[in-house]
Amino acid sequence: MSHQEIINTLTAWIDEHIDQPMNIDVVAKKSGYSKWYLQRMFRTVKRQTLGEYIRQRRLLMAAEALRTTERPIFDIAMDYGYVSQQTFSRVFRREFDRTPTDYRQSA
Repeated sequence: MSHQEIINTLTAWIDEHIDQPMNIDVVAKKSGYSKWYLQRMFRTVKRQTLGEYIRQRRLLMAAEALRTTERPIFDIAMDYGYVSQQTFSRVFRREFDRTPTDYRQSA
């Protein structure tokens, strides 16, 4: 199996389990590779770090939830692994250049 195929399989697994507690150690254990080797392979294939990919996917899923549900922002933040609504809002604003509330209202 090529590095591309390994990373594609792994990203599909990450996407399916993005709502569960996840970090590089969990993904490395799932892959069967050391976290150091996996991170090098991931960066070579995806042109971003594994941690960046996980954070980006969580933010995109949270943005989707903001657009399509009326659930409280706090609940969405907790569902996607943020320790507080303030942390979620700061990271969300950095990525989307607007607050979660503004994003929801403009959707």
